[in-house]
Amino acid sequence: MTAHHDLGYRALFAHPELVRDLIAGFTPFKLFDSIALSSFRRVNATYVSERASAREADMVWRVQVGERCLYIYLLLEFQSSVDRWMALRMQTYIGLLHQDLIKRHELPRGSLLPPVLPLVFYNGTRRWSASKELAELLMEVPAELVPFQPSQRYVLIDQKRLDQAALKANKNVLSLLFLFELSSAPDVLKEVAPALITWLRATPQLALRRSVAAWANRVAERRSGRPGPFSLENMEEFDDMGRKFATWAEEFEYIGFKKGRAEGKAEGKAEGKLIALRAMLQSLLRRRFGDLPAPAVQRIQKAVQPELEKWFERSLAASSLDAVMGDD
Repeated sequence: MTAHHDLGYRALFAHPELVRDLIAGFTPFKLFDSIALSSFRRVNATYVSERASAREADMVWRVQVGERCLYIYLLLEFQSSVDRWMALRMQTYIGLLHQDLIKRHELPRGSLLPPVLPLVFYNGTRRWSASKELAELLMEVPAELVPFQPSQRYVLIDQKRLDQAALKANKNVLSLLFLFELSSAPDVLKEVAPALITWLRATPQLALRRSVAAWANRVAERRSGRPGPFSLENMEEFDDMGRKFATWAEEFEYIGFKKGRAEGKAEGKAEGKLIALRAMLQSLLRRRFGDLPAPAVQRIQKAVQPELEKWFERSLAASSLDAVMGDD
């Protein structure tokens, strides 16, 4: 069954801008770096086998490379769980894709079958353990039969194992979206949301803006357990909070360093960060829900960093103060 967040990624990768970013930024292939967006075209991803049983691959794009009308078919398969037989599924999808091209007379007369780049985008929690080569799924074969055995590989992009430092250095919108999902709530508030807002303000594509907002809604709901909405207006509010956090963090870390002369600089810096987080959370909650009751302020002042970060995450989509600070 399709996972909720798989659908969110399908909506994102319905845009050629993000498909190109995915290949150029997260695979070793440089062929696509300079290809115009007009060369990308979404094609039919539902195929019918000879037995008329419908099969559906998640997404297929056709890319024209150069002037010779060379087409690369990018077959994207989105996964939230490990599938041991993924290499076999890819071989099946590619075979059905080629059959479909022949039936539809998509290939010029006398031409050969086009190459296919199969990509698996995995966003599950467990590390991907399935073989990326079909040959590794076959029983031991007598030597004289080896040349006749099927062969298929695919490229894996394991989103939750991406290096966050590399994502921050990449500076494209797809990297920002991955950071939005992978980063802690304070980092989202301080760094990711402001950068994403800057990008949104600069892009004229309304459909892409809407897809990004819908995807952010799903992420906020999944992280907090409560529905959005996550709108551009809310992001601007978080942007303002992020600027304040940066200033406050510097001030309170300075206080912590001064205190750290007696207690040790590391402890002083950690305490300064806690003071900044507590002040930042109170300010955000007041903006969203009005004056805070004394018990809530007392809880914030006594809270440790994991609690504060959890309340930050909830505050992105919560509809009330109780929804933020209530017991799990």
